[in-house]
Amino acid sequence: MTKKINSKLTKLAKYYSLINYNLIYDSNAINRYKKDGFKLTGNKTEQLQKLKNSIKNIKNCNLKKSATNLVFSDGNSSSKIMLIGEGPGANEDKEGLPFVGRAGQLLDKMLLSIKLDRKSVYITNVVNYRPPENRKPTDKEIARYLPFLTKHIEIINPKILVLLGSTALNTIIGNEVVISKARGKWVEKKIGNCSTHVIASFHPAFLMRQPDQKKMSWIDLKMVRQKIKELKIKIEK
Repeated sequence: MTKKINSKLTKLAKYYSLINYNLIYDSNAINRYKKDGFKLTGNKTEQLQKLKNSIKNIKNCNLKKSATNLVFSDGNSSSKIMLIGEGPGANEDKEGLPFVGRAGQLLDKMLLSIKLDRKSVYITNVVNYRPPENRKPTDKEIARYLPFLTKHIEIINPKILVLLGSTALNTIIGNEVVISKARGKWVEKKIGNCSTHVIASFHPAFLMRQPDQKKMSWIDLKMVRQKIKELKIKIEK
């Protein structure tokens, strides 16, 4: 009887070894923004260009295969206010710039309402190539581009990070909360080497479909304006 039990225990130990039991049940938290394996040197302009080249050289990406242009960023790289959207649409894919369609026109008006514009903020997206048919990026696609986004945030090093829509919210904050509950709340967060004040708000494309939510977006914008004052951020033109 004892031999049978010992034999079963031996087999069980071998099985757990084969399936990496300790890795599967590791109690250590996963760092969502762990080191991504590449370092970028030089000044900010040089680092951004190297990051852009790294994204251009990404291999085996279906988004890249179906897109026309890489959509990297727009705005002022010296700004301390960074906005992150979901991904490029048809107009963005054509022009190679984020938020240039109808949603972009609304975003311009939203920024203007708190005395900002594209020359005083920095804008990018979670993914840099247009998802087919303007669908949401998949979890796999988001994970593929997260190291590049993290590096992008590190280079810009914003004091205020505005997440536009649920995809940006879930990518940076996590899937535990929905945009309707998370919007309008400040979160101090460390992303890579950047410590910043994060706020989520509705994506302009959503506001075009649900114009009654613009009043909530206006509250968020006023919170951004107030935070700019609190942090004494100089608005560059």
